[in-house]
Amino acid sequence: MSETVKQGANAVRGEALQAAGGKKKSTLREYLEAIGIAILLALFIRTFVVQAFKIPSGSMKPTLLVGDHILVNKFIYGIKIPFTDKTLIPVNMPKRGDVIVFKYPRDTSKDYIKRVVGLPGDRIEVIDRKLVINGEPVDDPHAYYSLSGIMPDSFLRHFGPVVVPADCLFVMGDNRDESSDSRVWGFVPLSYVRGKAFLIYWSWDQGHFGVRWSRLGDLVY
Repeated sequence: MSETVKQGANAVRGEALQAAGGKKKSTLREYLEAIGIAILLALFIRTFVVQAFKIPSGSMKPTLLVGDHILVNKFIYGIKIPFTDKTLIPVNMPKRGDVIVFKYPRDTSKDYIKRVVGLPGDRIEVIDRKLVINGEPVDDPHAYYSLSGIMPDSFLRHFGPVVVPADCLFVMGDNRDESSDSRVWGFVPLSYVRGKAFLIYWSWDQGHFGVRWSRLGDLVY
């Protein structure tokens, strides 16, 4: 084989290897870009749309049980500036009866879940265990009394009256006998609200070491 032919063959072989290397680099880049986009999308959804939480206590039973894993709609009350409590685009206000996740006012590193009972300006009191709002007894279908709870009897039978300040909420756990809530530590600033619970996607009964299959997919009311 002449020197010229050898040089031509080597050049072709070099171009082929270069093209193969470029293809490998291109494939790797595509994978990295796909992973990056997936991570950004997951962070966006978690920050602005939906976030998962686990129920650690019985303060909301029977609505929510220890070991329930829930999804929380973070968009429903507005879009917040990341890493702040400031709402950039307000959407809706929490309503009475909403089950919300919020920053615990006494330790904002913790998240609590309770039911909204009072809105700004409402006058809240409990008279002989009956919830009274603005002087009128109200239907309270979610209230549950185990009669063996940690709350003092005085809190169970009589509380208030108190008036909910502007830009705050009054919240209570459905398990009224075993819930540390606004009766104990006060009001929840609206800016602390993280979202509204709407779905149980997983439920693990640690006591019986099994899945509560009947609760999967239940909506939170």
